[in-house]
Amino acid sequence: MIQQFLALFLSFSVCSSTETDYRKTEMNSPIDPDKVLIVYLSRTSNTKAIAEIIQSNVGGTLVALELEKPYPENYRATVQQVAQENETGYLPPLKTKIDNIQNYDIVFVGFPTWGMKLPPPMKSFLSLYNLSGKTIVPFNTNGGYGIGNSFETVKQLCPNSKVLEGFTTRGGVERDGQFLAIKDGRRKEAVGEVTQWLQKLKLIKD
Repeated sequence: MIQQFLALFLSFSVCSSTETDYRKTEMNSPIDPDKVLIVYLSRTSNTKAIAEIIQSNVGGTLVALELEKPYPENYRATVQQVAQENETGYLPPLKTKIDNIQNYDIVFVGFPTWGMKLPPPMKSFLSLYNLSGKTIVPFNTNGGYGIGNSFETVKQLCPNSKVLEGFTTRGGVERDGQFLAIKDGRRKEAVGEVTQWLQKLKLIKD
């Protein structure tokens, strides 16, 4: 009787441990590129450059977020429009459609910092699709002012997802006429930074 009870107890403990460590085990296992989605918003191509570096490391499907009605070419006009959208909570409709979102287990989401906030188009994406149970990995480029509250907003919009530690690096400063900065030698530096980050997250091997 005691042996039967002990066997039952050990069986329960193993099941509980397996369930608890599922995410940890998953992150240490080889990633299936078919299960990886990399979604990014990029106005000056700096975030796009980071997205491409991520794809070169983990594979996956690369998708650029596009709006049904693009923002103005003029920088200041875009700043004013984005500020109004943030103030009112408006979510701009997306031209980009992802029909098979359920097929992906890991979703990278990349964006610049706009007004120290998560850009409205990325809010649209995170609000539009059901990402419950998925692993969300944010990455960011900015003009030197950091991520603001953008990573925290990603967590808020993905309450039923596992949100991993994000990556951020400096890109261009459109306000000052500095556009694509992550190129040539700076891109090589970014490759090293991204690789170290992915290794830290156990998404690629050391």
